[in-house]
Amino acid sequence: MARVPSSVVAATGLVGGYAVARWTKKRPLGGVVLGAAGIVAGLEWHKRGGAPAAAGLGALYLAGFAGAHPLAKKVGAWPAVLGAAGIVAAASWAVADRD
Repeated sequence: MARVPSSVVAATGLVGGYAVARWTKKRPLGGVVLGAAGIVAGLEWHKRGGAPAAAGLGALYLAGFAGAHPLAKKVGAWPAVLGAAGIVAAASWAVADRD
């Protein structure tokens, strides 16, 4: 079975978590999506880059989630979420997925 890059999992977690929370109007459900993707990506980050990579990328993932909230007030929700997802995906690719 082909491996799904951790960058795709992380970006999907941020975008998917927001989308689920917005469309279902149930923020905790969006949090479940965000958290599940974060765990899956974190396990891959740890496997491919060790604890320092997993810790750094995990912190960036959480910062992307938290940072999208105030940024959304300036640029809109979707641009903020997509921007955060793009940054996290690029860093994840550079640290863990690039072969």
